[in-house]
Amino acid sequence: MRVREKGDRGVVQSVVLFLGVSVLSGALAAGLAMPLAGLAGFTTEKTSETLQDLPQQFDEVPLKQKSTIRAADGSVIATLADKNRVPVTLDKVAPIMQKAIVAIEDDRYFEHGALDLKGTLRALAVNQTEGAVQQGGSSITQQFIKLSLIEKANTPAEVEAATAATTQRKVAELRFAIAAEKEFSKNEILEKYLNLANFGDGAWGIQSAAQHYFRVDAKDLNLAQAAMLAGMVKSPTAYDPTNNMKRSKDRRDVVIRRMLELKVISVKQATQALRQPVIDPTKVRKNQIGCGNSPYPFYCDYIVAQLKDNPAFGKTPKDRATYLKTAGLTIRTSLDPKIQAAAQKSIDEHTKPNDQAIAAITIVEPGTGLVKAMVQSKKYGAKKDQTSYNYNVEKTPSSPGGFGGFQNGSTMKAFTIAAAIQKGYSINYKIPSPSPLHFEGTKFSTCNGNVTVPKDYAPTNSTQNVAEPTMIEAAQKSTNTYFLQLSQKVGLCPIAKLAASLGMNNAQTGEPLEQVPSMTLGVDLVTPLQLSAAYAAFAARGKYCKPLLVTSVRDPQGKAVNIPGSDCKQVLPEAAADGVNAVLHQVMEPGGTGNRLKFGNSDLAGKTGTIQEAKAVWYAGYSSKLASAAVVADASPPTKRLSGQTLDGRQINDASGSQTAGPLWMTAMQNALQGYPTTHFTAPDEKTANGNNEELPSVNGMNPDDAANKLRQAGFEAQISPTQVNSEESAGTVAYTDPRRRDGAPAGSTVTIYVSNGNRGNNTQGNNENGDNNQPNSGGATPGCQPWERNYPNC
Repeated sequence: MRVREKGDRGVVQSVVLFLGVSVLSGALAAGLAMPLAGLAGFTTEKTSETLQDLPQQFDEVPLKQKSTIRAADGSVIATLADKNRVPVTLDKVAPIMQKAIVAIEDDRYFEHGALDLKGTLRALAVNQTEGAVQQGGSSITQQFIKLSLIEKANTPAEVEAATAATTQRKVAELRFAIAAEKEFSKNEILEKYLNLANFGDGAWGIQSAAQHYFRVDAKDLNLAQAAMLAGMVKSPTAYDPTNNMKRSKDRRDVVIRRMLELKVISVKQATQALRQPVIDPTKVRKNQIGCGNSPYPFYCDYIVAQLKDNPAFGKTPKDRATYLKTAGLTIRTSLDPKIQAAAQKSIDEHTKPNDQAIAAITIVEPGTGLVKAMVQSKKYGAKKDQTSYNYNVEKTPSSPGGFGGFQNGSTMKAFTIAAAIQKGYSINYKIPSPSPLHFEGTKFSTCNGNVTVPKDYAPTNSTQNVAEPTMIEAAQKSTNTYFLQLSQKVGLCPIAKLAASLGMNNAQTGEPLEQVPSMTLGVDLVTPLQLSAAYAAFAARGKYCKPLLVTSVRDPQGKAVNIPGSDCKQVLPEAAADGVNAVLHQVMEPGGTGNRLKFGNSDLAGKTGTIQEAKAVWYAGYSSKLASAAVVADASPPTKRLSGQTLDGRQINDASGSQTAGPLWMTAMQNALQGYPTTHFTAPDEKTANGNNEELPSVNGMNPDDAANKLRQAGFEAQISPTQVNSEESAGTVAYTDPRRRDGAPAGSTVTIYVSNGNRGNNTQGNNENGDNNQPNSGGATPGCQPWERNYPNC
């Protein structure tokens, strides 16, 4: 680095000469100096004293650089920028560009110091003769300082202070310029100047300008292009060719003629350059700044919201937002363009942008939590049939663009299944499941005690099933009364805790899921992102990974910036997850509500979901490689049933998870899984298939309260049914329990005590300890081999 030593005396003389010339020439009118009033009383001695109070060195401000969000394959998702700038070194700038900017802005740049008095006087004379500003009076170093001070400003007030036409500001600027000339070489200052300069139409810095107007790198600029860009720095808006082509050409030609006058170029070069068009309008690149210009705007918005929530990027959300737009970061994400395209194809095939109902799909990779795709039917924007809401994600202070989810209906039953299997219930556990089934007066245990079922609560089943289905059969038909009873036996607390460990909470409030009797029917608001990530844990044999969208962040030097990484945890034993997969796999086999959605040779598992009045319907499912959740819903409060609303341009007749949301899920997953190998789920072990039951103590004929205590002492929960039954036992004593003593029950599960009314008449349940055909069979597997038992040695 070249350092030119100058004492304060030289500085003072330069400043005094500059001020004197400015006053004598009336340079204010020419835009070259500052008001005469500001110089009143300035002697050389006073100026010297003033300079001692000014900064003795120039602290360079880091360039504000655009940040880039990239997909997993490196393609650009979006550019975040306060200023669209890509800094380059001077050796990456065409020599003709360097010559052009020096010729028009400061032709004696390499001959003078921070201030060029000769150039200032010459520019003044030329400008007065022409009657307009044709040549600049400030040196390139002075312009660099001014641009730097503006770049450093973060508020409108700071920008105003950096550009104010005051004596103090101009003197300080000159002092900085002198300090900069001591610290940097001429080439270094020129490089910094070219990277700072505004070239109009949102292009900052020479590289961005070359790409924007000509789609070439700065090193490949030709004479005509260089001359146009050099002419723009004087007034970027006025000489912007996209605003006024003729004015831009006239200014470019001034630069070319000046270069010819200085003998920088030949007559032939000048003549050829003058004949060239200024720009080819078809090659001018639009400024694709921000998520609104992204091909994946909703995904991008959610990414930015997550980054703004990271303290590593600043103390406040405002600081983080500024950092993201100015730090020149490269942000790599989990989005897979091929899988995103597969999901988008499903949206395009099954919906139209002007539908009344909305549809949304998220796809997550099991075992990693990588969010591979996120699509929805409404386009991004503020116009008709557009929205800024992301229907795939939660609504939180850090993610205000999230819609906040929909009730998830029977997709919630998967968590009841998982909790039951984890507690020891067999996947063949049978429960009589009539429709309707009156629950009034019974209790459900929660993490905070018991809740009593409201009066007249008598849920029904929407599909026909056998009278006493197994867990698999109940899942196949989505039998409500089976899963309500199962959740009562398991307890709502284990279900709630498991769901929470799988990332499930209220997507509007962030609060835990509500522990109410109808919990297993899906009453809380959840999102496709939450549900697909939770189901991905089943596919990953119980390993839950928090959804991961940002995989790496690097600064302009390639150094990693600290961000949260993969966060995976085994929340469900592998054997229990295998059981869940076996149950949900049968949903997609013949006899299941999802069997029409089956495709390919890989094992698939899934669950339908339809909420009250079918205001939202779901299908969530997975293979071992990908998990996805699709929802169709009314998203316009006050919400109403989907029947009668339009989807894919047609009225919905009878909305359901399998028929309405299912095709969206199927098309997305079928396309997304192309290229993946065929995979199968691990078959559940015999313990999972047959249950892990403990022996129940004998309580028949006992006082109900004593029986309940005896069951609790044996490690079970106990509740007394308010309805008395016919029995050979004495009135008021225990008639029998559910499950029966011969079947046993999982440790910690709820055993219901039925009290005898003393009537020895027709006993539908019977009091035989061995039970009868109507009594629930809590234990052994159904005779014969099930499809999921294909790997058993004896099948």
